[in-house]
Amino acid sequence: MKIGCHVSVAKGFAQAAKNARALGADAFQIFTKNPRGLRSKKIDPRDAEEGVAYCREHGMVLVAHTPYVTNLSTPDDELWQVTVRSIAEDLRIAEAYGAVGAVVHCGKHVGRGEAFGLRRMVEAIDAIFELYNGPTKLLLENTAGQGSELGQTFETLLEVRAATRHPERVGFCFDTCHAFAAGLWNGDTVDELVRAMEETGYLDHVVVLHVNDSKAPFGSRKDRHEKIGRGEIGADALKRLLLADPLAHLPAVLETPVEDEREYAEEIALLRAWLAEKE
Repeated sequence: MKIGCHVSVAKGFAQAAKNARALGADAFQIFTKNPRGLRSKKIDPRDAEEGVAYCREHGMVLVAHTPYVTNLSTPDDELWQVTVRSIAEDLRIAEAYGAVGAVVHCGKHVGRGEAFGLRRMVEAIDAIFELYNGPTKLLLENTAGQGSELGQTFETLLEVRAATRHPERVGFCFDTCHAFAAGLWNGDTVDELVRAMEETGYLDHVVVLHVNDSKAPFGSRKDRHEKIGRGEIGADALKRLLLADPLAHLPAVLETPVEDEREYAEEIALLRAWLAEKE
């Protein structure tokens, strides 16, 4: 299993890769553009080429993450169109950087109901793939169920994937904090969680793990990340999950709250120590 964290791309993609490796990471995540905005981002071809070469040389896996402000299920036609165009661009950026996929948050129906929201999300994904026909997968992330968020369960995520015109181009990102807050996993039932992933077919399409503890309690439907071992899930449960054999092939990325990304070095070392116990 490759371990890493989210790092800033403010000084370029190649520098982000170097910063991640300096923290002890062999996997890392970056935002494709400002996470709170939708302003288009121009790719520097030389920077992209240097970063891809660096990742290849050091065996590093990149995960891209799209901005938070998009909404695949919005009833607002203008925002829906902007979302489609923005995520298509995110996929192009992710491809240029050699990412295994681009993570996107599932839609919010904003009071229009789950059926409307799911249908709208499928339409958005289909529209995105009309604009982007490259190899990079769109990775739907399970949600905490905050507000009118969709995508809390494996079944819902699989339903959305199956309903799209190109399901083979859609994968999943599994977030531990979101699963806990959504009431999908209580932290004690690691074997049951992994079994459910396998039996539903969800695990077949998981591309990356987001490893986060939770500030909010089980079933709270609040998306509040916490450092490993300091939250409601606890280090023991997260350790047992990472050591589960069916997940061993997946990269695991930390998104825990830090003031400075250099703080991730300690958590990366902790996760590596867990994995070393298995060897």
